[in-house]
Amino acid sequence: MRINELKCKEVINEKDCKRLGCVSDIEFNPKTGCIEAIIVPGPARFCGMFGRDCDIVIPFKCICQIGDDIILVCIDEKSCTTKNCTKDRFKDNFLGF
Repeated sequence: MRINELKCKEVINEKDCKRLGCVSDIEFNPKTGCIEAIIVPGPARFCGMFGRDCDIVIPFKCICQIGDDIILVCIDEKSCTTKNCTKDRFKDNFLGF
């Protein structure tokens, strides 16, 4: 399976049957070449006009099954790690303040 094929698949959480979105990126170990995590963009803010919240990083061990159209994961969203938080990016640099 190629990375482009993963990006077309929708990620669904098995615990609450919630749609998390499509895969936007992956993390892999350059030494072994193994995928360590998939990254899904966080939920959109106000009608999608003000960007997105934090990206959700899903460890590869949490993937239950990869099908033709979807990827089933079993995660607790509250305990899942996040990446590229808008709050962190603009914490001290918003309008130069």
